[in-house]
Order: sequence, then structure tokens, then C-alpha cells
Amino acid sequence: MDVFVTHRTSDFGMDEKKIPGDGVVTGYGRVDGRLVYVFSQDFTVFGGSLGEMFAEKVVKVMDLAMRNGAPFVGLNDSGGARIQEGVLSLGGYAEIFFRNVMASGVVPQISAIMGPCAGGAVYSPAMTDFTLMVKGTSHMFITGPEVIKSVTGEEVTFEQLGGAMSHNQKSGVAHFAAENEEHCIELIKTLLSYLPSNNLDDPPTMETGDDPNRMDDELTNLVPAESDKPYDMKDIILRVVDNGEFLEVHEHWARNIVVGFARLGGHSIGVVGNQPKVLAGTLDIESSTKGSRFVRFCDAFNIPLLTFVDVPGFLPGTAQEYGGIIRNGAKLLYAYCEATVPKMTVITRKAYGGAYDVMCSKHIRADINFAWPSAELAVMGPGGAVNIVFRKEIKAAEDPGKKAEELVADYREKFANPYIAAQMGYIDDIIEPQETRPRLIDALQTLLDKRETRPAKKHGNIPL
Repeated sequence: MDVFVTHRTSDFGMDEKKIPGDGVVTGYGRVDGRLVYVFSQDFTVFGGSLGEMFAEKVVKVMDLAMRNGAPFVGLNDSGGARIQEGVLSLGGYAEIFFRNVMASGVVPQISAIMGPCAGGAVYSPAMTDFTLMVKGTSHMFITGPEVIKSVTGEEVTFEQLGGAMSHNQKSGVAHFAAENEEHCIELIKTLLSYLPSNNLDDPPTMETGDDPNRMDDELTNLVPAESDKPYDMKDIILRVVDNGEFLEVHEHWARNIVVGFARLGGHSIGVVGNQPKVLAGTLDIESSTKGSRFVRFCDAFNIPLLTFVDVPGFLPGTAQEYGGIIRNGAKLLYAYCEATVPKMTVITRKAYGGAYDVMCSKHIRADINFAWPSAELAVMGPGGAVNIVFRKEIKAAEDPGKKAEELVADYREKFANPYIAAQMGYIDDIIEPQETRPRLIDALQTLLDKRETRPAKKHGNIPL
């Protein structure tokens, strides 16, 4: 579309530099037979910089995507605002930003960073649902290394400042790190295969060939008997979902929580799981932010949520408190409470304290809550609880160490199991690990037509 568009600027000799298309290719096509709108910035024309007509082309296809209920993909390779056009280019950016917000939660928006993106060029990707970067060739930053050096004296390379792994590991700005541009395009296609075209559609279903009644005896041995011994939650996820296929989102950032897309009985689902092998699976500032944004995306686009729980609590420490763990941890709680899609939860081991509540418990309206026999539901671990509740008895005992051991064993027998919670109805059933997949698929089938109404309001005020 708009192949013949050129800019309308005459200053700085620009009237002699008119190139058809004005530095951006826009149009539409189909991915797996489904309509998708796309723009691709052309760095060979004015450095991919955005001007008035460049922006007009982009907002035209964004409007079409909204009207026709189709995903919108941006391939970004831009030096930022076109200086020669001044405030016209700034106005163009703002028009795009406004549409990013209007499209949010209506059609999926995906940004691929295929080269350098600086200044205003990075804010639109930041407001889209998913950002992909290419290792070695793509960069994102508000101000470049030279400006940083002149203002703060810091010396930093392009790659250190805004490379693919910097934003995938450290900032969390990017969701995927592609090996090359071809891999990046394939990742976009794979991602789209899990998503509905818009917020009024159901997610795509497909025949995966994986038996819905398949059981897996290996699941029985994955959770160690010792409650403080780590294991990989992704091993459980891969054995439960269809064909062991799991598209992990934010793989390199906040690794103490795992999020991503999979299929269960052919249905697209969003998966969230604590990761015991990183920070013992505790929730901290970054993992709470990562989890909440993913949960809210799935809820916006009718994607059912499956949560695997093994959480000892929130990460303690002054850095977390001063960084706002209270406010940030509340984001995940808010997101789960707000979500009205089908919500299923499996507690594999620890579910302690407020983190039990946060991780899609029955009390914040999970639909189906299962627990494995290895599950422990309590306010805190047995050792800490006994030292608080029985401090005087332990101190007065002839052998305080032995007394503490006895009390811990008694506490563990009473609380380090899922049966008390099941008696209260907080757990719907205690299931054997190997039957997790068929039980979840059966539960999901009952939830596909779920309808849940909430109080009418303009919007809530998530603790940002």
C-alpha cells in the first residue's frame, strides 16, 4: 500500500530528495491463512527516520488492522524522528503511539527490532504486546552511547547499552532473542499461531495428534522429596502440554517465573509457573511484573491460563522493599484477580504465605485447583513457623534442638500436605502427578464457554 507516497518537506534541500514510499513499506498479507497487517521500515531511505508521510502510511494500516480485527506486525529499523521535518515527525510518532494504546487489548501487536532503533522509535515497540530482537544486529535505546558519554561520562558500547541480550536479560524490554532475521520472522509466525486475530475471537485450535488421555509416569519422580531441593518446572510443563511444545516468553529475564504459550488438547493456553531452580522460585519485583503482564495479555485475548505453583514466598531483602516489592507483587495479584478467562492451577510442592494467594488460588477465582500429594500449603515453612509459634516451649526445653525437631515434624504432618486445604474446598482434588494432563484437558473442556461478569467501570487502577 502507498507505494507512491513521498514526503512534503522542502527545507534543508529535501525537495530534491523525494523517494517513493518515503522509507517504510506497508501492507497486508496472510500468515497460516489469517489476515495480518505489516509495516517494515527501510533504513536505506533517510536512515529509516520517521516523517509526516511515513507516519501517515503506518497509521493507515494500523487503522485497517483495528477495523478488520487483524494482528499488526512492525519490523523496526529506524534512526528515530526525521530531523529535517521537525515537529511534523514528532506529531507523527504521537499519532502512532495513540493507536498503539487504542489497539491494546483489541488486536495483537508485535514488534520486531531488526536494526538500530533510537529515541521515539523505541516507544511504539514498548507499547506493543511482544518485542523481538535479533542478536548482534538490533539495538534499542532512548539516548545513544555518545550522548550518554557527554552527559554522564559513562562509556558504553551499542551492544552493552541496547543489544538484544541486554534487553532480554537485564531490562526485560524484549521478550524474544532471535539468532538472525530469518529466525526472528519464524518466531513471529509461531507466536501468531497461538493468538486469536482479535479480542472477540477464540484462540486458534488445532489437531496436535497428542492423546488427551496420555499419562506420564516420569512426572511422579520430578519433584524431589526434600522441600528445599531445586528442580526444573519446565520439565513438568513440557510433559503435560501437547507434544512437549512450549513457546517461552521472556526466557532470559526474571527466570524465577516461567511464562509462555502451549496447547492442551489442541487448545491454545498461556502457562505460568514458579521456577524452583532460580531463587528457589520466590516471587520478586521482576518476576511479578513479568507474570502480571503475561496474565493480562492472555486475559485480553481469551487465552485460558494454566498455573503451576511451587512458591516459598516473596524474596526478602532491603533491595526488594526499597524497590517496591509490595507494589510490584500486587501487580500479579491484580492481574490474576482481574482475569476472567478459564483459570486452572496445579500446586506441585510449596504454596506458602501471601504467594499462595497470589498464584491463582481459589480465593482469587481460579476455576479448577488441583494439588499433587507433594503439595504443602501453609503460612510459611515448618522451621520458621515452629520458631515463631513455639519459641517459649523450645527455649524452655531440656534439649531445644530435639524439641524443635519434634515440633517441626508435627507441623509438617498437619500442614505440609494438601489435605487440610482440600477439606476446606480450596483444592478441588488431589491428583497423582501422572494424571495431570488428562485431568487438565478434561477441566479445560468444561471451561471453554465460561462467562464471568465484573462490576462496570471505565478501567481499574493497577498498581503500576
